[in-house]
Amino acid sequence: MDAQAILAALRAQVVAAAERGTPLEIRGGGTKAWYGQAPAGERLDMRAYRGIVAYDPAELVITARAGTPLAEIEAALALCGQLLPFEPPHYGPGATLGGCIAAGLAGPRRPHVGAPRDFVLGAVIMNGRGQVLHFGGQVMKNVAGYDVSRVLAGALGTLGVILELSIKVLPRPVAEATLSFTMPQSEALERLNRWGGQPLPLSGSCWHAGELRVRLAGAGAAVDAARAAMGGIDVDARAAVAFWTSLREQTHPFFARSPVSAPGAALWRLSVPQTAAPLPHAQEQLIEWGGAQRWWIPTAENGPSAGEIREIAAAAGGHATLFRHGDKAAGVFTPLPEAQHAIGERLQQAFDPSRIFNRHRLYAA
Repeated sequence: MDAQAILAALRAQVVAAAERGTPLEIRGGGTKAWYGQAPAGERLDMRAYRGIVAYDPAELVITARAGTPLAEIEAALALCGQLLPFEPPHYGPGATLGGCIAAGLAGPRRPHVGAPRDFVLGAVIMNGRGQVLHFGGQVMKNVAGYDVSRVLAGALGTLGVILELSIKVLPRPVAEATLSFTMPQSEALERLNRWGGQPLPLSGSCWHAGELRVRLAGAGAAVDAARAAMGGIDVDARAAVAFWTSLREQTHPFFARSPVSAPGAALWRLSVPQTAAPLPHAQEQLIEWGGAQRWWIPTAENGPSAGEIREIAAAAGGHATLFRHGDKAAGVFTPLPEAQHAIGERLQQAFDPSRIFNRHRLYAA
């Protein structure tokens, strides 16, 4: 079946669902189906709508259909010495480009290069009436409708069916190095904030169980100069790649503390200012993004409740997300302030008036 026939079939399913008022679960590879509130509704399978539409390495932009495997995108970029700068996690072999942007998740490079939404130049979507809408473009100078394209990132498919995306890419760094330091969390946060204010080629950081690791990336001379200035112990290149991949894909031993080994355990992501002081139960956390992303798996027996965790994050100037496992009845995401919630409601009314797309994936009814 060619792309036009697949598109027609998708449209027919959307129109029929809108007429009945029944929800659709938009799904690609399903590798992030656990993220957000539980999926519901008839499945709208995007995997057949795939393929790289355009890629000119000189323009630093790739355009592909939503069902294109993320691995296929990354392989094409690697052949030309380029990459997706925000290091999107796969969480499984079936990850797709559409799911990557819909989830809006990023890896260790996020605080140094930007979020997925910052790299979306254009998008083609299908709204709740079955209409195909185009926003943005395929070059960095074309910003018409740019904000609409960006707002799709992290919306978990609630605004429409992502059909095609144009993504800005960057050259792969010429040199990389990972440094290791032994220090308590308070000192690690102080160092990270100090380094963050200096012209250092930082591209990743992680503190866990008394060890701080920092990744440098860029021109060889810049990386060498930073290594000399920062000190620390060099981590073997192959081991370093495995380490940063384990953070991106959450295969690091910290994340292995699942409900199997700790019944009832839930993985929380606390998003706070980089300058925030160590939070309660500091030694049980894994910290990324220069201190801005703090992972926490409270023990089920005597750990704080969902409300208490959100209060801790709010007191530090941030918010908390129930990322994996746990009781989603408490809500996965922190409720938005009233003004932002109203904007979201208006967007949904404009794009999906019947509320058929990924109903309640962001917030429970």
